[in-house]
Order: sequence, then C-alpha cells, then structure tokens
Amino acid sequence: MSIPSPSPDADRYWLRRFAPIWIGQVFSLFGSGLAHFALIWWLTQTTGSAVVLATASLFGLLPQVLLGPFAGALVDRWNRRRVMMLADSAIAMATLGLVILFAFERAQPWHVYVVLFLRSLGNAFHWPAMQASTSLMVPERHLSRIAGANQALNGLINIAAPPIGAFLLALWPLPHILAIDILTALIAVNLLWLVHIPQPQRTDAESAVTPRLVVRDVRDGLRYIAAWPGLLAILLMATLINFLLNPAFALLPLLVTRHFRGEAIHLGWLESGYGIGVVLGGLLLSVWGGFRRKLWTSMTGLFATGLGAMGMGFLPPSAYPIALGLMFWLGIANPITNGPLFALVQARVAPEMQGRVFTVIHSLASAMTPLGMLFAGPIADWLGLQTWYIIGGLGCSAMSLIALFWPVTANLESQPLSKVASAEPSS
Repeated sequence: MSIPSPSPDADRYWLRRFAPIWIGQVFSLFGSGLAHFALIWWLTQTTGSAVVLATASLFGLLPQVLLGPFAGALVDRWNRRRVMMLADSAIAMATLGLVILFAFERAQPWHVYVVLFLRSLGNAFHWPAMQASTSLMVPERHLSRIAGANQALNGLINIAAPPIGAFLLALWPLPHILAIDILTALIAVNLLWLVHIPQPQRTDAESAVTPRLVVRDVRDGLRYIAAWPGLLAILLMATLINFLLNPAFALLPLLVTRHFRGEAIHLGWLESGYGIGVVLGGLLLSVWGGFRRKLWTSMTGLFATGLGAMGMGFLPPSAYPIALGLMFWLGIANPITNGPLFALVQARVAPEMQGRVFTVIHSLASAMTPLGMLFAGPIADWLGLQTWYIIGGLGCSAMSLIALFWPVTANLESQPLSKVASAEPSS
C-alpha cells in the first residue's frame, strides 16, 4: 500500500474543495450546541435532578466509548462523504422526532435520553469520517492550521452556544430551538454534495460487510497501532492526558466555592476565560502553523498545560485573579497541544486505517473522564482539592519532556511513509 500524494494542481486548489465541508461543519456544530444546551436546560427545569443530568451525560457518552472502534472500522470501509451525510441526516431525523413529541407535549426525559444516544451514535460515525477525510484533502503542511481552526471553532461554539441558546429560549419554545439544529444539519448535508472526497484504495473493498468482517477490521486496527510503537505511545499519552486533566476541570466548581470562596459568577468567569483562550490559541495555530515538527509544537503546548495546572494547584485562596489568568493560559495551550497531535496522526497513519485509529483514540480518551473521577474524587477529599491539579500538571509536563527525548516518539515524524505503511497488517 502506498499513501497517495496530491498533484501540484490539487495542492493549489485544496482550500476551494475543502471549504464547503468546513463551512458545513460550522453550521452543524453551532446547531448541535444550541440543541444540547436547550435539552439539558429542559431536563434541569423539568426534573431538577442531578441523577437525571448524569444519566443524560452517560447516554451522550456511551456510544462513542463502546461503539467508536466499530464505527471507525465501517468508516474505513464505506464512502466517507456518504457516511457524513447519513450521520448528519440521521441526527436531524432523531431531533425531528423529539420536536414532534414536544409539539404535542408528550416528551419525557427518557425520550431525551434516546435522542442524546442517537445523536452521539451519529457523531461516532461523523467525527472519524471528517478527520480521515481531512488528511486526504488538505496538504500535510497545512494540517496543523486546519486543526487550529477546528479548535478555535469548537471553543467559539462552547462560548457562544449557551448564551445564545438561553436568549432564544426566552423568545421561542423549545421545538423552535431544535428546529434550528435540523436546519443547520441539512445545510451541512447539502454542502457535502458540492465536494468530492477521495477514498483510500482497499484490496477487499468489494467484500460484503458482515459482523465478522467488522470485528476483523477492528482487530486489524488494534494490531496496526500495537505494531507501531510510536503511534501506540501517542495513543497512551493522549489517554493519560485525559485521565489527568478532565477530572481537574470537573472539580473546578468545588475549587471556586471551597477554596476561592466564590459564587456562580466566579465559576462563569473562569470558564469564559478558558473558552476565550481556546479560541485565541486555535487562531494562533491556524495562522502560525506551529514549528516545522508537529511533535515539538504539541509538546510545547502540553508542557505549558502542565505549568498552568500546577499553578492552579499552588494558588492561595486570595489569588482568584491569577486563577483567571491561568485558565486563559490553559485555554491557549489546549489547541496548541491537541491540534498538531491530530495533524501528526493524519499525516502519518495510512488513510485506510485512520477511521479506526481516530476512534480508538477518541474512545479511550472519552472513557478516561469517568475513570479519572473515580480516583480524583477520593484523592481530592483526602489530600485537598488542589492536589489533583498538581498531580495532573506534573504528569503533563513530564510526559511532554519524555515524548521529546524518547526515540520511540521523538523519531515518529521523521519516519519514512513507506515504513509507516508497512506497519499495517495484511488482510
């Protein structure tokens, strides 16, 4: 297998072909952000139950954790443009069903659970298809810039969607807000009609898709990762980062109330500071593009993340303004860390394996949030809330230095593509 390289003309006009897909995702992600906020707010007002909100989060998480690798195997086998179109359409249809239930005042919390599950299942197919398509349409030297733009977009939506959603809920009934999500999904689907997404060649592309074949594809994807020590190290590192950092952010409300003696507004300012930092960090990466070696850019961001987290762990109760600055710092470091890491995987992993690789990364990273909380909660109660920030910060900074000087990861980017491709197991 050889990884195809675009012709000079294809390289020249890549942005013209990629822009419709990206613009479609701007609409789709914004609509999804509005819908998610509206549904969570409805559950909050209707039930006032923490158990209900936790259950909703679980239903929105499980498909991508448990089914992600199988979705990735299908993405690597199916036409990726059709996968994205069908995923967006299925999400819109599920939301339409909820609109009808709300319109007839028949909606119950369990209906919302089901729709959150279906939306998450659709995203389990759409996200790896989008990531795997990007590497086939964007020249390698621009992958970090696109990753930075994606990070900025996600940060901007996280900032804008909640207040816009709250404003619209004050004007319109809930079904109208959900209808916006359906409309934005249809815009994304129609824009996908305008582009051609290259499809990787497979020797078994004509084989009938059966459960046994999908399981074999998943097994081949895991073997591909295991046979490539550098990729396996990156996967384990991404998993450990989420294990260390996600619980720290989950503990932020307690840090505000117990340590800084703050109110809801103080938590809001910290979250806004982080979100603004993510947007600016993503824009910085999209303009700058990072260092010539993506690993150095990513590990610089990870080292900065570790310093910021440790700083949060050592702040006295009177240092809330410094905490605000550190959250802004952490926000900037987030896309600098994640963007080049995604670009590195896109540039080095064989195109026909990317769906599986990305979903394995995403599934393991998502699973680390609840697992990390199992450890972080007792440790925070035993040794203090700030202890986990110090642990997470030290872990991230140490990992960044190890990755830069450990030959397995340090040489990952300079490995010839032909050697990378040879890591794929035979079918």
